Amino acid sequence: METSLPILSLSAAALAGAAAAFPKIQARIALSRAKHRSLTGHSKMSKLVARMVPKYEFDIDGFFRSDGAPSEVATQRQDGFFRLAGLYQDRYPKGRALTAEVSDRISDLQFTEAYRVPFQYSRLVREHLSTSAFMQQSSGVTVTDLDGNVLYDLTGSYGVNIFGNDFYKECIAEGEKRAHVLGPVLGPYHPVIADNVKRLCEISGLDEVSFHMSGTEAVMQAVRLARYHTRRTHLVRFAGSYHGWWGDVQPGVGNPVSPHETFTLAEMSEKTLHVLRTRKDIACVLVNPLQALHPNSNAPGDSALVDSSRSSRYDRAAYTAWLKQLREVCTERGIVLIFDEVFVGFRLAAGGAQEYFGVRADMVTYGKSLAGGLPIGVVCGRKDLMRRFRDDRPADICFARGTFNSHPYVMTAMDEFLSRLASPNFRSIYNGLEETWNGRAEALNDRLKAQGLPARVGNISSIWTVYYTEPSRYNWMLQYYLRAEGLALSWVGTGRLIFTLNYSDADFAEVADRFVAAAEKMQRDGWWWHKAGLTNKTIKRQILKEMAAARFGR
Repeated sequence: METSLPILSLSAAALAGAAAAFPKIQARIALSRAKHRSLTGHSKMSKLVARMVPKYEFDIDGFFRSDGAPSEVATQRQDGFFRLAGLYQDRYPKGRALTAEVSDRISDLQFTEAYRVPFQYSRLVREHLSTSAFMQQSSGVTVTDLDGNVLYDLTGSYGVNIFGNDFYKECIAEGEKRAHVLGPVLGPYHPVIADNVKRLCEISGLDEVSFHMSGTEAVMQAVRLARYHTRRTHLVRFAGSYHGWWGDVQPGVGNPVSPHETFTLAEMSEKTLHVLRTRKDIACVLVNPLQALHPNSNAPGDSALVDSSRSSRYDRAAYTAWLKQLREVCTERGIVLIFDEVFVGFRLAAGGAQEYFGVRADMVTYGKSLAGGLPIGVVCGRKDLMRRFRDDRPADICFARGTFNSHPYVMTAMDEFLSRLASPNFRSIYNGLEETWNGRAEALNDRLKAQGLPARVGNISSIWTVYYTEPSRYNWMLQYYLRAEGLALSWVGTGRLIFTLNYSDADFAEVADRFVAAAEKMQRDGWWWHKAGLTNKTIKRQILKEMAAARFGR
């Protein structure tokens, strides 16, 4: 009897401990289930895998037949590759020479040049298909490089350029005239800021504004304020979404230190909603509306185009329903819902993504598109969320400042932009906008399908991505054929085609003709040949075998 009491006490303590731990275990399981199953949703695992990937590259023979192509197809590809290389040498001599001259001292260029294509092919591409990093002029929907080549601009300045280069040049020129008398005086505000703040509050439907130096800074401040006011620690972002390059929103590959207060969950998932409903440590949820084009997938770039599994799955109704569910849960749980509109800005509607999807956020961030293209970041938010100090705790503050916040030249250019945006005549540009761009994408897809070409485009309004209908290891080559046809692309290649809204039907028809011509030449040169039975899965298996051989020396 005496010996049983300690045993009973220990058993009771164990049961009590298990009971106390059970809710934590349940919460941990629920969180794991809400993460996206791929590496996109598991930041620690993705970094581990990235460290394990060995460097290897194909010799000139393997380069052209890494998919098991017969010798005649490999020869066909090789001839096409060096024919294209000769064209690049003849057409871009000045731009290529200057790019080579400065690359050793510009680390950005070293990175972008190395990651235009999958790393196995990178060296040979850099040697023979290097591109020019320089442009000297823009006009209408075209840009002109150092060698005088006029190209249709599909870069959209990474989303900044919505209404066309000429529009932004006017905003900057007129803004400069108005700011010149004050000049670069920092600290005091230029009077024009009063109009800017009023219009931004009207557009966003929110109460207060703060200005920052970039979109990345704006998102940082929005998250910081959400944590400050909720007294909670964690933020939720969604698999594949981009919110700038600061640590808490880039938890996987690319960030040397993994954040411990970031949850990367799956979009459009009931399991995610369950996590939001049940946890008590979530301060805010970050939404990048661009993810509607490819939910739970990383931003597409040709450096990761190892097969044809990239796709576009935009469903406006489904994504709208998801955002409304998210809004409801965040309201219920006191979680701050932040729309990061730095990229999409005012491209989808004059009131941004909030107007387009019909969902109101608690805070919204904007970027360079609203300042005439000059560097700026803006946070718009509810009054209770924007306050940086507590009336009853004077030492408890949420600090944020910046030397170039509210720069006079930026503020006057912003006023020029917002004045135009407020004009009824200018706003007519949004009339039928989605129908126009959906119709253009459909027309191009019909042409590609009719001619048996395995490329297609998916879009959310004027933001497009190219995907492929047949398995291939060489889809990334299309970007070089497109450039040869006079289409200017960003460094991510066919992952992002961003049209400005001033593209006329005639302009687009010319781009479509050049796109089809590029795809035809790529097919003619044998890049889309594939043997019977090839699938995206078999391609990935082959790449794994190559990596194992490189790592273990077999």
